[in-house]
Amino acid sequence: MPQPDGAELDAIRSRRAELKSRYLQPRTGRPATPVRGVHHLALICKDVEETIRFYQEFLGFPLVELVENRDYRGSSHFFFDIGNRNLLGFFDFPGHEHPDYSETIGAVQHLALSVSSDHFDQIKSKLDSAGVEYLGPDRGVEDSLYIRDPNGVGVEFYREELGVFEGEHLVD
Repeated sequence: MPQPDGAELDAIRSRRAELKSRYLQPRTGRPATPVRGVHHLALICKDVEETIRFYQEFLGFPLVELVENRDYRGSSHFFFDIGNRNLLGFFDFPGHEHPDYSETIGAVQHLALSVSSDHFDQIKSKLDSAGVEYLGPDRGVEDSLYIRDPNGVGVEFYREELGVFEGEHLVD
Protein backbone atom coordinates (compact mmCIF):
# COMPACT_ATOMS: atom_id res chain seq x y z
CA MET A 1 0.00 0.00 0.00
CA PRO A 2 1.46 3.39 -0.95
CA GLN A 3 2.44 5.59 1.98
CA PRO A 4 1.78 9.33 2.04
CA ASP A 5 4.65 11.74 1.50
CA GLY A 6 5.32 15.44 0.92
CA ALA A 7 2.50 17.87 1.72
CA GLU A 8 0.06 15.02 2.37
CA LEU A 9 2.36 13.53 5.01
CA ASP A 10 2.94 16.95 6.59
CA ALA A 11 -0.84 17.51 6.84
CA ILE A 12 -1.37 14.09 8.45
CA ARG A 13 1.37 14.73 11.01
CA SER A 14 -0.02 18.20 11.76
CA ARG A 15 -3.51 16.76 12.30
CA ARG A 16 -2.10 14.09 14.66
CA ALA A 17 -0.30 16.75 16.71
CA GLU A 18 -3.54 18.77 16.90
CA LEU A 19 -5.52 15.72 18.10
CA LYS A 20 -2.85 14.84 20.65
CA SER A 21 -2.86 18.40 21.99
CA ARG A 22 -6.65 18.46 22.21
CA TYR A 23 -7.45 14.98 23.55
CA LEU A 24 -4.47 13.26 25.18
CA GLN A 25 -4.97 13.19 28.94
CA PRO A 26 -1.91 13.36 31.21
CA ARG A 27 -1.30 10.42 33.55
CA THR A 28 -1.66 12.58 36.64
CA GLY A 29 -5.22 13.73 37.19
CA ARG A 30 -6.57 11.42 34.50
CA PRO A 31 -10.03 10.06 35.43
CA ALA A 32 -10.25 6.32 36.06
CA THR A 33 -11.73 4.24 33.29
CA PRO A 34 -15.32 3.13 34.00
CA VAL A 35 -14.71 -0.55 33.10
CA ARG A 36 -12.66 -3.34 34.70
CA GLY A 37 -10.88 -4.30 31.49
CA VAL A 38 -11.29 -6.48 28.41
CA HIS A 39 -13.19 -9.67 29.27
CA HIS A 40 -12.51 -11.23 25.90
CA LEU A 41 -11.81 -10.33 22.32
CA ALA A 42 -14.16 -12.27 20.01
CA LEU A 43 -12.91 -13.16 16.55
CA ILE A 44 -14.28 -15.32 13.75
CA CYS A 45 -12.46 -18.45 12.62
CA LYS A 46 -12.72 -20.61 9.51
CA ASP A 47 -11.95 -23.92 11.22
CA VAL A 48 -12.40 -24.63 14.94
CA GLU A 49 -9.89 -27.47 15.18
CA GLU A 50 -7.21 -25.68 13.16
CA THR A 51 -7.63 -22.61 15.38
CA ILE A 52 -7.42 -24.73 18.56
CA ARG A 53 -4.29 -26.49 17.32
CA PHE A 54 -2.63 -23.18 16.46
CA TYR A 55 -3.41 -21.32 19.68
CA GLN A 56 -3.18 -24.21 22.16
CA GLU A 57 -0.68 -26.63 20.69
CA PHE A 58 1.59 -24.22 18.83
CA LEU A 59 1.38 -21.00 20.89
CA GLY A 60 0.60 -22.64 24.25
CA PHE A 61 -2.64 -20.83 25.16
CA PRO A 62 -4.86 -23.27 27.08
CA LEU A 63 -8.34 -23.85 25.66
CA VAL A 64 -10.63 -23.15 28.64
CA GLU A 65 -14.13 -23.44 27.13
CA LEU A 66 -15.87 -24.75 24.02
CA VAL A 67 -19.66 -24.37 23.79
CA GLU A 68 -22.38 -23.76 21.26
CA ASN A 69 -22.90 -20.11 20.40
CA ARG A 70 -25.94 -18.69 22.22
CA ASP A 71 -27.41 -16.99 19.18
CA TYR A 72 -26.43 -19.14 16.16
CA ARG A 73 -27.30 -22.86 16.21
CA GLY A 74 -24.35 -25.10 15.41
CA SER A 75 -21.79 -22.32 15.82
CA SER A 76 -18.99 -22.89 18.31
CA HIS A 77 -17.83 -20.27 20.82
CA PHE A 78 -14.52 -21.04 22.48
CA PHE A 79 -11.97 -19.32 24.66
CA PHE A 80 -8.23 -19.41 25.28
CA ASP A 81 -6.48 -18.17 28.41
CA ILE A 82 -3.96 -15.53 27.33
CA GLY A 83 -2.88 -14.59 30.86
CA ASN A 84 -3.80 -12.04 33.51
CA ARG A 85 -7.43 -13.21 33.50
CA ASN A 86 -7.77 -12.22 29.82
CA LEU A 87 -9.54 -14.41 27.29
CA LEU A 88 -9.27 -14.70 23.53
CA GLY A 89 -12.54 -15.94 22.05
CA PHE A 90 -13.53 -17.30 18.66
CA PHE A 91 -16.73 -18.14 16.84
CA ASP A 92 -17.27 -20.19 13.74
CA PHE A 93 -20.38 -19.86 11.58
CA PRO A 94 -21.03 -23.15 9.74
CA GLY A 95 -22.72 -22.65 6.40
CA HIS A 96 -21.35 -19.15 5.88
CA GLU A 97 -18.71 -18.41 3.30
CA HIS A 98 -16.12 -16.04 4.68
CA PRO A 99 -13.70 -14.11 2.50
CA ASP A 100 -10.00 -14.23 3.28
CA TYR A 101 -8.78 -11.78 5.92
CA SER A 102 -8.58 -8.20 4.74
CA GLU A 103 -6.96 -5.31 6.55
CA THR A 104 -9.82 -2.84 6.40
CA ILE A 105 -11.97 -0.56 8.52
CA GLY A 106 -13.53 -2.53 11.37
CA ALA A 107 -11.10 -5.45 11.12
CA VAL A 108 -8.60 -6.32 13.83
CA GLN A 109 -5.21 -5.10 12.58
CA HIS A 110 -3.41 -7.22 15.17
CA LEU A 111 -3.56 -8.45 18.74
CA ALA A 112 -0.47 -7.37 20.72
CA LEU A 113 0.55 -9.76 23.50
CA SER A 114 3.04 -8.76 26.20
CA VAL A 115 5.80 -11.34 26.61
CA SER A 116 9.03 -11.62 28.57
CA SER A 117 12.39 -11.47 26.79
CA ASP A 118 12.83 -15.21 27.38
CA HIS A 119 9.44 -16.05 25.85
CA PHE A 120 10.11 -13.70 22.94
CA ASP A 121 13.30 -15.60 22.16
CA GLN A 122 11.51 -18.95 22.58
CA ILE A 123 8.65 -18.06 20.23
CA LYS A 124 11.10 -16.71 17.62
CA SER A 125 13.06 -19.96 17.79
CA LYS A 126 9.86 -22.01 17.57
CA LEU A 127 8.67 -20.04 14.54
CA ASP A 128 12.07 -20.45 12.87
CA SER A 129 12.07 -24.21 13.54
CA ALA A 130 8.53 -24.60 12.18
CA GLY A 131 9.23 -22.46 9.12
CA VAL A 132 6.50 -19.97 10.06
CA GLU A 133 6.94 -16.60 8.40
CA TYR A 134 6.97 -13.50 10.60
CA LEU A 135 7.89 -9.82 10.52
CA GLY A 136 10.40 -8.32 12.94
CA PRO A 137 12.49 -7.92 14.90
CA ASP A 138 14.75 -7.23 11.92
CA ARG A 139 12.68 -4.37 10.48
CA GLY A 140 13.63 -1.72 13.02
CA VAL A 141 11.11 -2.73 15.67
CA GLU A 142 13.37 -4.87 17.82
CA ASP A 143 10.79 -5.65 20.51
CA SER A 144 8.02 -6.89 18.19
CA LEU A 145 7.43 -10.03 16.19
CA TYR A 146 4.30 -10.36 14.00
CA ILE A 147 2.62 -13.49 12.65
CA ARG A 148 -0.76 -14.35 11.12
CA ASP A 149 -2.96 -17.05 12.59
CA PRO A 150 -4.76 -19.57 10.32
CA ASN A 151 -7.63 -17.07 9.96
CA GLY A 152 -5.39 -14.19 8.91
CA VAL A 153 -5.56 -12.43 12.29
CA GLY A 154 -2.34 -10.60 13.14
CA VAL A 155 -0.68 -11.58 16.41
CA GLU A 156 2.18 -9.53 17.79
CA PHE A 157 4.52 -10.78 20.47
CA TYR A 158 5.63 -7.57 22.16
CA ARG A 159 8.65 -7.61 24.47
CA GLU A 160 7.19 -4.93 26.75
CA GLU A 161 5.35 -4.77 30.08
CA LEU A 162 1.58 -4.39 30.13
CA GLY A 163 0.52 -0.73 30.03
CA VAL A 164 3.89 0.38 28.65
CA PHE A 165 4.57 1.54 25.09
CA GLU A 166 8.13 2.10 23.87
CA GLY A 167 9.36 2.31 27.46
CA GLU A 168 6.76 4.87 28.56
CA HIS A 169 4.17 3.93 31.19
CA LEU A 170 0.81 4.87 29.66
CA VAL A 171 -1.32 3.52 32.51
CA ASP A 172 -0.62 2.75 36.17
